[in-house]
Amino acid sequence: MKKYFVIVAVVAAVAACNSNTNSSTTSDSSAGTSASTSSDLNNNPDYKKGLDLIASNDCLTCHKVDEKVTGPAYRDVANKYDNTDANVKMLAQKVITGGSGNWGAVAMTPHPSLSQADAEQMVKYILLLKNK
Repeated sequence: MKKYFVIVAVVAAVAACNSNTNSSTTSDSSAGTSASTSSDLNNNPDYKKGLDLIASNDCLTCHKVDEKVTGPAYRDVANKYDNTDANVKMLAQKVITGGSGNWGAVAMTPHPSLSQADAEQMVKYILLLKNK
């Protein structure tokens, strides 16, 4: 259940990340790195597909990329989990089944109509938000 909540959080963070990517730059020396990282992500098909799926679902109601709302920030989820096939599958299942406990007492709403493939795509997007 915790993993599912994490996945939902990651998905919401990813959607919010797209609008906040350029505003997170705080110094001239990091501007080039942020711009190239953002450009790299925008060219990543997993990023684009996951972002579209998150935007078309209710994920952003409870999650944002860089701030905790009802659920954890997507970036926090990305920083907690390595981007492995096992974690993608586990977190996708959490998105589908819902649950609580991994990020606090508030339960994540299940999304049973979401396919495993779409949930995995959303998780892939979220995990791409990991701080480097």
